[in-house]
Amino acid sequence: MTVTKDSIIGDVLDADRATAPYFLEMGMHCLGCPASRGESIQEACEVHGVDADELVQQLNAHFAKA
Repeated sequence: MTVTKDSIIGDVLDADRATAPYFLEMGMHCLGCPASRGESIQEACEVHGVDADELVQQLNAHFAKA
């Protein structure tokens, strides 16, 4: 899977549940909430004040190892 800032969080989590810690580390503790699962990475990063490019890089590195 290739992750972009437009990727939907629920899709990323469904592809690999082991990505959850990346979202938790950015302060997104409501991963089970339907609203958060439907957000794009960009939207969530804006709300939580996190650099979306950095999170996308971390997630893509994670998927590259899998």
